[in-house]
Amino acid sequence: MSHSHPLPLLVFAGSTRTHSLNRRLAHVVADLAEAAGAQVTRLELGDHELPLYNADLEARGTPEAAIRLKEIFHAHPAWIVCSPEYNGSYTGLLKNTIDWVSSPAKAHPEWTSGTKPFAGKVVGLLSASPGALGGLNSLSHLAPLLRRLQCWVAPNQFAVAKANEAFDADGRLVSEAARQSVQAVVDQVLWAGRRLGA
Repeated sequence: MSHSHPLPLLVFAGSTRTHSLNRRLAHVVADLAEAAGAQVTRLELGDHELPLYNADLEARGTPEAAIRLKEIFHAHPAWIVCSPEYNGSYTGLLKNTIDWVSSPAKAHPEWTSGTKPFAGKVVGLLSASPGALGGLNSLSHLAPLLRRLQCWVAPNQFAVAKANEAFDADGRLVSEAARQSVQAVVDQVLWAGRRLGA
């Protein structure tokens, strides 16, 4: 099935670590989505460093990195987030990013609505963790947060368990079953994104 306009898809991990398993997973996702015809933007949160969110800081002016991220998030009707699990939840980095991007920027007329970058976005959630559950708990916390911001969260989710053994030397998933499960999330996000983002 050909699409005259490829769907813009934002792919990113909730980690900036060099050897992050979730950044590896994000690369796999981006490759699969490109093969499926999406126009993929690979976002590295480490390229947009933000201070810890606090309202006093914001009152002095929203950081440029936050405005840039608002623009990037808003420009993509569909996203796939690869979320590490820290203490049974998602990372502080991910929460801080969402807090800044969802906060109204008073000095920027375009961004006076905090939900503007989020509302109506189709979001797929994946996780990779060395543990047996693969980071599923982080997704169970992240999904309600995104729904509260008016995102459509894809019902299909997948967590790569024992992720320290899941990738080969070229960064591909070793297990065909895991690859198919990741592909299913990608396919569902692209399917819904093409319909809801039209």
